[in-house]
Parts: sequence; structure tokens; C-alpha cells
Amino acid sequence: MASIRTHKSGKLYIDFRFCGERFRETSLLTDSPGNRKRLGLLAQKIEAEITLGSFDYKTYFPESPNVAKAQLLLKRASGGRLGDDIPTFEAMSRSWLAEHEVEWRINYKNTITSLFEKHIIPQLGEHPVDAITREDLVAFRNGRVRYRTSGGLALLNGTINRMMTLVKAVIEEASHQYKFVNPYERIKKLKEEMRHVEPFTIDEMNRILGDVRADFRDYLIVKFFTGLRTSEIHGLRWKCVDFDRNEIKVRETFSKSGFEYTKNDSSQREIRMSSQVLQAIKRQQVITGAGGREGLVFCNRKGLPIDDHNFCNRVWRPMLEDLGIPYRRPYDTRHTAATLMVAAGESPEWVARQLGHANTKMLFTVYSKFVPNLTRNDGSALDRLLTSSVNTLKRVDQ
Repeated sequence: MASIRTHKSGKLYIDFRFCGERFRETSLLTDSPGNRKRLGLLAQKIEAEITLGSFDYKTYFPESPNVAKAQLLLKRASGGRLGDDIPTFEAMSRSWLAEHEVEWRINYKNTITSLFEKHIIPQLGEHPVDAITREDLVAFRNGRVRYRTSGGLALLNGTINRMMTLVKAVIEEASHQYKFVNPYERIKKLKEEMRHVEPFTIDEMNRILGDVRADFRDYLIVKFFTGLRTSEIHGLRWKCVDFDRNEIKVRETFSKSGFEYTKNDSSQREIRMSSQVLQAIKRQQVITGAGGREGLVFCNRKGLPIDDHNFCNRVWRPMLEDLGIPYRRPYDTRHTAATLMVAAGESPEWVARQLGHANTKMLFTVYSKFVPNLTRNDGSALDRLLTSSVNTLKRVDQ
């Protein structure tokens, strides 16, 4: 039964049901007995036409955004297929991206858009979104498992799972909007590969710092002893170095997408500068400090951020080859810092804050296994404790 209600703006609106869905249309009439009567007569006429099956939503509310929805519901109710009214998966995907991209960091947005453009849309884009079946979705997932890059590399299961999460989001939105059964059900995630990190040993780290070009030595000292991500150290400005508090404030990053907010809120943090880091930063201040508070701590000769690709190919890779050290990414300096902090006996909560982790989970699942190799304990501390306890018991017995 249609009813007349008052909007918070003071205007009257009609509240009624059509094809099983609730609709509300606001009028230009203010709340008064006379206007309620006028709108009530209109509501009665709408109810009568809905009952007779002759109601045309567009005739009564031509400017309403609900017109398209009402027409789709009417076609569904009459048993007719929606045909051209249903968008393709590509059109629905682009609509979904346009709605959500304002919520994302630039780098994340570029990653998600790339997955759609390279993998999802080419495979599913031409299908009407309501015609996609569960079998189509499983076939897409399995096809990504078999996919190989031009270099012969397979996609990681984690990447495929991320694609499927995006597909699921688009399908769910479409099924809600166009009222069809969601085909995404009982599709399990692929088992993801265990993450492996390879921090440098103390010996390897010392050899690297002793061999690297002089203009990059302090850069690597800061990376090895703070755990700063590459994007964080490349975006570090002098205004974020606090000599009074002996801290580095992580506030922004730099990547191929430009300067932007950190990876997440947990990455916004203050890092304590050890004596080695403090001395390296002071030496660097002589070189780049003239750029002022907005200037970068580490930059090229033009004052621009370090090119990670250029550093890796011209400095990092040749240096490791020359030293005979197995290749690892420059990012593994962060893993090295994490294992050094844990091995030194620092509180896991403190280490997590220094690294910008939301909690200590990664410390215990990823880094802790490297601590025995760094400290050379390998359970000897437990052996000493048990031996001491046993000897104490023997003395008591005697």
C-alpha cells in the first residue's frame, strides 16, 4: 500500500512497492494537509495502475534515476530476457572501477587496473554479465593457472586469487543491481605458495657495505639498519628527519606512480636512528641538505628520487656478482634489518612498529626462523637452561 511520508528536507514523498521492490519518489510539495491530499490521490492512481499492470514508471517520474531499474524489474517479471539492458562484463567492470578507484592509492589502482586490462577483460569482457556461469569462472581461473608470460613464467597463485576476488566483486555488484542469481559460489581459492625471504648474513652485509660505491654506502647503511622499504627511503625528505628526537618519520613514498601516502596507516611511523644510521644521515646532510626541508635525503645529481631500476642494474647487481654473493633484491635489505632486530633481542612489538607492520604475525611466521642462524644459538640456550636445572636438582638431592 502506497503511503505519503515527509523527507527530512520538509518535502513530501511517495513510498510504494513495484515488482516486489520498494521505491520512494520525492515531490516538490511541502508538508501540509492539502498537499498530502493531492499526493495521496496520485498514490491511489499509481496503485491502481500497478494492480492492472498498466503502470509506466517513466510517465509519472520521467527524471527519476529509478526509471531504468523499474523497467528492468518489469521485464524480469514478465518473463522476458533483459537483452541489451544488461551490460557486458567489460562495461560492468569499468563502471565498478570508476566507482572504487577514488578509494585507492595510485600504485594500488594501477595494479588492479592492470589485472583487469591484461587478464580479466580479455577473457570475460564480451559476455553479458548475467550470462556468465560458474563453469565460465572456473575455466577462467584454470586458464590463468596455465598462463605463461612471454618469458615462460607462470602466475603466482596469490595473483590469480586476487583476480578472482576482483571478478567476484564485479559479479556480486551486477547480480545485486540487475537481480540475477550470483554464479560465484563454491569456487575455492588456490593454495598460495609459502613466502620465502632470504636476508643477507652479517658477513655478506659487511662485505656489501665495504665494496659498494661511496655515493651509495650511506644509502645502504640506512636501508640495512632501518628496514625502510625502497619506496619509503626514495620518498624521504629532510623535513622528516628529526635530529632532536633521533627519529626518521615515515610519511610518504615514491614509486613510478609518483609521491603518495604510505602503503597503509601502519606504515606511518617513527623509526629510531641507531648510531650507524645517525652518522650516515649526518654525512648525507652535507651532500643533499642544501635542498631544504622539502629536499630529498637520497637523490640523484638533479635532486630527483633515485631510479630503482637504474640502481639495481648499474650498482647493485654488478656489485653482488663481483663479491660472489647470490643475487637478492635490494628489498631484501629490509628482511635483513628485521632479522637483525629480532636476533638482537628487541621486543617483537617494537620491531613490528619499526618495520611498519600492523602486528607481530609476520615476525613469527617469516623472520623468526632466521634468528638461530644469526645468533649461532640453535637451541643451545635451552640446553644450558636444562643442564643448569638438572645440576641444581642433583645438588639438592645430595
